[in-house]
Amino acid sequence: MATRTPVRPARAESVGAAQTTAAHPAWSALKSAVAELRSLQSADGSIDASVHDLARARRLVAEVSGAIGELAVVLPHDADYLAAVVRDLARWTEGGFGVPDFLDALVAFRPELDRTDGREHLVVFPMYTQNGNPDRNFEAVLTRVVWPDWIAGLEATAYDNPMFVPLAFTDFTAGYDTDSAVLFPETIAVREVPRFTWGGIFCDREAARFRRVTAAAAECLRLDLPDDARTLVDRQEVAQDAFVLWDLVHDRTHMRGHLPFDPFMVKQRMPFWMYALEELRCDLTAFREAVRLQAQGVAAARHVQYAILCDRLFRFPVTGGRVRNYDGLGGQLMFAYLHRADVLRWHDGTLTLDWARVPDAVIALGDEVDELYRKGVNRSRVAHWLAAYDLVGSYVLPHPGSTWAKGPDALPLDGPAKDLVDAVMADEFPLNMFYEGLKRRLADVIASTRGIVGGSDR
Repeated sequence: MATRTPVRPARAESVGAAQTTAAHPAWSALKSAVAELRSLQSADGSIDASVHDLARARRLVAEVSGAIGELAVVLPHDADYLAAVVRDLARWTEGGFGVPDFLDALVAFRPELDRTDGREHLVVFPMYTQNGNPDRNFEAVLTRVVWPDWIAGLEATAYDNPMFVPLAFTDFTAGYDTDSAVLFPETIAVREVPRFTWGGIFCDREAARFRRVTAAAAECLRLDLPDDARTLVDRQEVAQDAFVLWDLVHDRTHMRGHLPFDPFMVKQRMPFWMYALEELRCDLTAFREAVRLQAQGVAAARHVQYAILCDRLFRFPVTGGRVRNYDGLGGQLMFAYLHRADVLRWHDGTLTLDWARVPDAVIALGDEVDELYRKGVNRSRVAHWLAAYDLVGSYVLPHPGSTWAKGPDALPLDGPAKDLVDAVMADEFPLNMFYEGLKRRLADVIASTRGIVGGSDR
C-alpha cells in the first residue's frame, strides 16, 4: 500500500507559453480595465446610470475590447470566441449597460473541442464564481488545459466524458481570488439557457489547497502518512494528476448509476443531505475505480484514493459555514463510517488509519449508498428522502432539536414537499467534538488557501 509512485516531470513548455501570454502588455491592460469596470457593476451585472458615469464605463469597455483584440492575435484558437465577446460588449454598451447578455460569446466558446495539453484560453465573461463572488460581474481569466496523454487515453477508452475540461490558472481577476475552483457555463449572464457542452475544473487549485490542508491536518493530528501519500502532499504535479483523474470519474458519475428518473443534475429543491449523498456517491465511485486502476498499473490511481480520503476527512467538514453544508456532511459520514468499522481511530490525541483496510471499507460505504439509490426507483420522492435521512443519521447524529430526527409522525407529510425541506435545520447534522476541535486548529490554514494556485509554496 505504501509503494512510491514515479513522478512525471513538470510540463515546462506549456507553462512557459502561458507565462509569456500573462506577460503581454495587453493582459495587464485588460486585467486593470476589468477590475475598474467591476467596481461600477451592480449585482446583476448592470451599471446604474444614476450612480455611475456611463462615459467612464464606455471608456473602460473600449479598453477591454482593445486588449482582447490584441490577445486574440496571440491566441488564434480563441479568435472567434473573443470576437463574439467584443460584439457582446458593444451590444451591452449600446443598450445602456443593462443586465448583460453574453449568450453569443458563450455559444462560441468551445474549449472541450480541443483539449490539447497546455492549450491556453483567455476567458472574459460577466459571471458569478461558485464559492467566490455571488454577483455577475466581469471576470478575466487566463487558463491552460491540463490533458496529459495518459488521461486522454483513459477518457477515450474507459471514462468517456467529452464535456470535461481540466484547467490550471495562469492569472485572474478578483472573482477568482477566492475559493472558487470551477468554470461553469451556467454561471454566465445570458438571455436564455443554451445546451451546455463543457465544464471546467481548476485542478491546480484543488491540488494546492489539498496539499496545504492535508499537511497541516496530518501534523496536528499526528497522523503517520504512508510514503506515497507523503509524495502526494509534497509534490504539486503528482497531486494535480490525481485530481484530474478524480474529477474525470466523479464528473461523469453524476449521470451514471442507479439514478432517480429525474437526474440530480437538474436543479430542484430538496433536503441538503441528498446533495451530500450525491457528491459522496460520485467520490466513492471514483475511489472504487481508482482501486481497480491501481491494479492495472495506473500510476495516479493510488494517489486518487489518498486524495479522496484526506480531502473528505480533513478539508470538507471544516470548510465553509454550517448552513446546509452538504460537502461537509459527506466528509462527516465517511469519518463516522470508518470509525465505526475500526479502520479509523482517535486515541491519545493521535489519529491512526489502518491503511491496508481503508480501500475495502470505503468501497463498502459506496455499496451502502449505491443500494440506497438502487431501491430509490421504487420509492416516492418523500420516501426516498426519508430513507436517505435514515442512512446518514445512522452514522452522523442529527441535531437534538431536529424535527426530521423524530421520524415521519413529526413531519408535515400531508403538505407540499417544500414544507418538508423547510423543516430541515440549517445545521441538521452538527460537527462532532473531533471536528469542532479540528475546525479551530485548521481555521487559519483553510483561510490561507483562498486564491491559492498551483505554484504556491506549501
